[in-house]
Amino acid sequence: MLAPWRALTTFAAVLLLVPVAADRAQPSANRQPNDAALLAALTRDFDKLAPQTIHPPEGVLTRPYLTPAGFYQEMWDWDGFFIGAHWANQDPADAKYLRDWVLSFTAAADADGYVAGCIAPSGPHALFGKFAMKPFLAQGALLAGEKLNDFEWLRVAWPALVRIEAYRRRTQFDAKWKLWFWDNAMQSGADNSASLTNDPRDRSAILAVDASVWAMREDEAMAAIARRLGHAADGARYQTEAAETRSAILTSLWNGGEGIFLNRRRDTGAWVRSLSWSSFVPLAEGMVPRAQAVRMIREHLLNPKEMRPPFGFRSLAATDPLYNNDAIIKPYSNWRGPVWVNANFLDWIGLKRYGFNAEAHWLAVTLAGALDRDIARWGSMHECYDAETGLGLAPTPAQSPNGVFAGFVGWNLLAEDMLECEVTGAHCMTLEVSQRRF
Repeated sequence: MLAPWRALTTFAAVLLLVPVAADRAQPSANRQPNDAALLAALTRDFDKLAPQTIHPPEGVLTRPYLTPAGFYQEMWDWDGFFIGAHWANQDPADAKYLRDWVLSFTAAADADGYVAGCIAPSGPHALFGKFAMKPFLAQGALLAGEKLNDFEWLRVAWPALVRIEAYRRRTQFDAKWKLWFWDNAMQSGADNSASLTNDPRDRSAILAVDASVWAMREDEAMAAIARRLGHAADGARYQTEAAETRSAILTSLWNGGEGIFLNRRRDTGAWVRSLSWSSFVPLAEGMVPRAQAVRMIREHLLNPKEMRPPFGFRSLAATDPLYNNDAIIKPYSNWRGPVWVNANFLDWIGLKRYGFNAEAHWLAVTLAGALDRDIARWGSMHECYDAETGLGLAPTPAQSPNGVFAGFVGWNLLAEDMLECEVTGAHCMTLEVSQRRF
């Protein structure tokens, strides 16, 4: 069980797995008798499925590595971060898997700081235009160091972390806006996001809310690691850069007329008026002034005509003409409507940060119920769920090798952390990186 809220360290950036506030370490007041039964059932199932995400060393991956399992057997960037966070949250000793994920990715970085977002036993996969891994590596390193109470292993990885951050700044940072962009939608992980583009003629065209928040968090984590390792000047520089990004997000990506964060064109500054899951990522960071956050949540996230269907939160507003719940997995997974557990996990954190506890409880129970039914039917899970029916989408049996349902485990494991927090007050993971400002 997680210890009560503990004071932040004296430096500004630190990543902890802690309850949002002391009173929220208690079981949810909204719990029902059957919530405990649901938690027990999900825990039993996850005890069987979760080990599938840990792959023994193979090929160029010389350490145990994390995979989504089922349909995917490679090591991925943000998949590994979320899976590793779950393991570290359940048992601090199991942060070793997140540590090895960090060491495997840093070992694959080239002299320029490029590292692919996917690495298989045969080597790095330069997919869809050789996109670089997403900004999660320093956050994972800091989390692993905190949970293992050991930062010495990071001395070996630190030079690569510095190169990787510098490469990202050279290739994905817009100095004019002081904001960040993806090469394309595929690089973002939300493969066919309607708020981005995969048009090869329009690469690196959009200032992205999620890219900017992740890069900001990465710099905050780099600052904390630098201080831990005795690199005070580096720590101050990364903290300053994170603060500049934070200010730019709040200033340039907040659309006051619509009460939401939106992507923008780099060239013209025109708003990309597509309300997707990424608009709500700043809530999970706790960086949004309370009045703005409450407006976002009430007008958009909890609006059944936009983001809230019966079975979690949509990945794209139902009002968008591109909204659908199609079961696709190649060449893109579908982020134009279906419910994704990792995105909903971030929504859950945001709801708890801003006091929407009943809604956070509803979300945890709803997601766990959908996964429990899925496992009962298929023996595993899907990577995303129909927002209107709660049924699993991809991979279908027809999309799986030899027509046999492959399943998916991956970041769906976060549903256990959410439900445990709501039912028992344990494992209330909120992925703190920095002191909350509001």
